[in-house]
Amino acid sequence: MAEEISKKQQSGAVARSPVDAWSAMRSDMDQFFANLFSGGRGQLPGFLGTAPFATLSPSIDVHENDKEIVVEAELPGMEQKDISLTFRDGVLAIKGEKKSERDESKDDYHLSERSYGSFQRSFRLPDSVEVDKAVASFDKGVLKVSLPKSAEAVSREKKIPIG
Repeated sequence: MAEEISKKQQSGAVARSPVDAWSAMRSDMDQFFANLFSGGRGQLPGFLGTAPFATLSPSIDVHENDKEIVVEAELPGMEQKDISLTFRDGVLAIKGEKKSERDESKDDYHLSERSYGSFQRSFRLPDSVEVDKAVASFDKGVLKVSLPKSAEAVSREKKIPIG
């Protein structure tokens, strides 16, 4: 009977010691949190001073009507001087950098915090856009870029009836 028991143990799953199981689980959890906070780079941004401020990714809406294409970017807390808007080779690029500094002193402590982040978003525009007539405005943290279509592009569109 001793032989049957040893055969069953050999054919079944390999038994792990409790210490190995906990070590494996801890390693998996460490890897999970490292990826969660760093986008897979193995560092925790903003924590323990190991990585720069997280990359910004503003919400952007692009909509089109028969006369223009409008791009709106939500950039809360940013100022107009921190935003760059360029057009090159059919691509509209929006770039920005956000800086935040806080110094606070009271009777028994001094707090100093700094955070920085930047972003860049690019959009390929159709040839029908007249970039020379583009208008951009920035109000209450929202960048709005209006890109008019050429007269030829507007007149080319034809509605096709569905029969």
